[in-house]
Amino acid sequence: MSEQTPLIGDVRKSVTVPASPEQCFALFTQKPDQWWPPTHVLVKKERAGLAFEPRLGGRYYEWDVEGTEAVWGVILDWQPGRRVVMTWRIDGNWQSIPDDERASRIEVDFTAAGDGHTRVDLAHVELYRHGEGAERIFKALDGPSPGETLALFAKAVERNIGRG
Repeated sequence: MSEQTPLIGDVRKSVTVPASPEQCFALFTQKPDQWWPPTHVLVKKERAGLAFEPRLGGRYYEWDVEGTEAVWGVILDWQPGRRVVMTWRIDGNWQSIPDDERASRIEVDFTAAGDGHTRVDLAHVELYRHGEGAERIFKALDGPSPGETLALFAKAVERNIGRG
């Protein structure tokens, strides 16, 4: 890590969707292939699948057509219907890192927003942990809200759950 890491803020995005917090949590954690951005890939060959291991300490990972796995991170908080927090194992060049020493965190909260809707808040926190590439990662993530991931998630809610 560099001698002096510049102060890097968090990036927070949100979207409100026509589904319950429980439905949103289930879709987010059980069907990531329905919303995961297609450009977010760590495996070198064609991706065959994505999964969350539904427990504290579980992995979220992808695998390719040959069965080679790439771990995106581990689950730090698992509260079905409410919240999931995980490490994000990438470096400043968007490449996989093998452990959580330089990983930031992703926090996702599912909050009832009335009338059968849920507000989904996704935050990238502790981005400074990515070291020299942290500012580049911050700038890439800090675009228009809700961001690619939550926009794709909202479309997946419409396809899978309907409009309430």
